[in-house]
Amino acid sequence: MTRRTLLTAAPAILAAPRRRPNILFAIADDWSWPHCSAAGEPAIRTPGFDRVAQQGVLFTNAICASPGCAPSRAALLTGRPPWQLEEAGTHASLFPRKFQVFPDLLEAAGYFIGVTGKGAGPCNWKDAGWPRNPAGPAFDERKLSAPKGISNNDYAGNFADFLRARPKDRPFFFWYGGHEPHRVYDPGCGLRSGKRLDDVRVPAFLPDCPEVRSDILDYYFEIEWFDRHLARMLELLEKGGELDNTLVVVTSDNGMPFPAAKANLREYGIHMPLAVMWPERVKGGRVVEDLVSFMDFAPTFLEAAGIELPKAMTGRGFLDVLVSGGSGRVDARRTRALSGRERHSHARFDNLGYPSRALRTPDYLYVRNFKPDLWPAGDPPLYADIDDGPSKGYIIERREDDRVRRFFELACAKRPAEELFDIRRDPACTQNLADSPAHRKVLAGLRDELERTLREQRDPRLVGGGDIFDSYPRFSPMRPQLGGFALQGEYNPKYRPR
Repeated sequence: MTRRTLLTAAPAILAAPRRRPNILFAIADDWSWPHCSAAGEPAIRTPGFDRVAQQGVLFTNAICASPGCAPSRAALLTGRPPWQLEEAGTHASLFPRKFQVFPDLLEAAGYFIGVTGKGAGPCNWKDAGWPRNPAGPAFDERKLSAPKGISNNDYAGNFADFLRARPKDRPFFFWYGGHEPHRVYDPGCGLRSGKRLDDVRVPAFLPDCPEVRSDILDYYFEIEWFDRHLARMLELLEKGGELDNTLVVVTSDNGMPFPAAKANLREYGIHMPLAVMWPERVKGGRVVEDLVSFMDFAPTFLEAAGIELPKAMTGRGFLDVLVSGGSGRVDARRTRALSGRERHSHARFDNLGYPSRALRTPDYLYVRNFKPDLWPAGDPPLYADIDDGPSKGYIIERREDDRVRRFFELACAKRPAEELFDIRRDPACTQNLADSPAHRKVLAGLRDELERTLREQRDPRLVGGGDIFDSYPRFSPMRPQLGGFALQGEYNPKYRPR
């Protein structure tokens, strides 16, 4: 079934619903797939996410479009990959007004829309001509007393205000963008909340020590904060009689803010939690292994609302998977997902990014690094593409220690042009198989497939002019010094913006 065929078949698939669904989209900031109690993580409790997963569908292979906030969210909003989105495909730049976003299409079709917390971004949408954040109008007036390091936005309270403001005869779309678990954290908050160091499962790319375990507990504490607001929102919908006809989607934009995770095209950087429920139309209690891309969210929302898809969208909606009633592998064609990155933070001389693309299958992750001469985590000594925190500090300060050197190299050392990881045996992506004779055929196949797809999608890194990404202005604050030399400006003067 093609994307267009699915659109025309959607009314039949959904048994001609009497009314369009409401949509609640909850997206956390820097949360990797395994870290929820629904996935069996012992040191964390996420009853909100778990409720959605238990009453709906838990997806075990959701892959974000980029391991950084802005390009991942831009791809989600447009249904297009970051390499097609010009400035919006990189971090903290503009979001060109010419790109259609699904909230605008929902609003034009009669939906009442709103956002609390983080929408598109970080990006400069004002100078690009948007009258509001591309995710929708803000509902952020309510505040509360929050622990140190956590936003004081009363997300659930603002959702209640949104529901009161909605005209009764209109379906709604609401974007809950939690700022958590983005750093900074209040050191030790996880331990003080009653969590135990012994319960932490330390990923194999991090040293197993008390400092890192405590840092992970602080990260868990902030995930739980995000989840509490989600649980309150579900209760509001249930009390108002709206939950049955609400499509609830819960995920994150990119991976955990730790070395070798966020800002990296590795499993803990691009593999996201995803749970979806729609009690009126979707059978619950299911676990689905199909690969879902972040480019697939926009067409899914539009199809559920009965709205024709823009031709520019490359994503493929997964509404058919949701309503199928199936578990495990449902759609045999959903075996590929692409991701990519350019600039994340201002981490290199001349504001250069680290251009890479990745192809994820059920078994392997193939990564193409276009400029292996650059430092992937940013130039030393700051390695600014890694968020500051205790885990980063521990690794960098002890990088000469034989027990730590390997973790430093996994996060910070230069990487070859190609990487291949067996994500079933090595989900931490610690062993590059690109030079393995036993994997030569797999490598060649994935290399050819990635290059062919990127050429079809007119990725500048494949068809020419890829350095245009380094020309795009960056509007976030810059560090006064990077690697011993002064920064020269907000964009690379060698590649002037158009």
